[in-house]
Amino acid sequence: MSPLFRRKPSGERLVTLIRKPGCHLCDDAQVVVEKVCGDLGVPWERKDITEDRELHDQYWEQIPVVLVDGRQHTFWRVNEDRLRKALTD
Repeated sequence: MSPLFRRKPSGERLVTLIRKPGCHLCDDAQVVVEKVCGDLGVPWERKDITEDRELHDQYWEQIPVVLVDGRQHTFWRVNEDRLRKALTD
């Protein structure tokens, strides 16, 4: 299984923001991800679909996409309360 989609051990969370340059929705999503992850001490990473063909093919029409522990959480718009709940449940 790809490391991108491998579930983290219990208690270890990871948020992945899949985005592309010049995307205003991606910029908005990153603000929410940075805030929530910063508040909760959860690590996060950014992946650029223009640099990864597999991500491009899978998510091109949905960006920005947020994964929580390798599973798709949301796309297009990120709701702060919903992301916070997903990371604290």
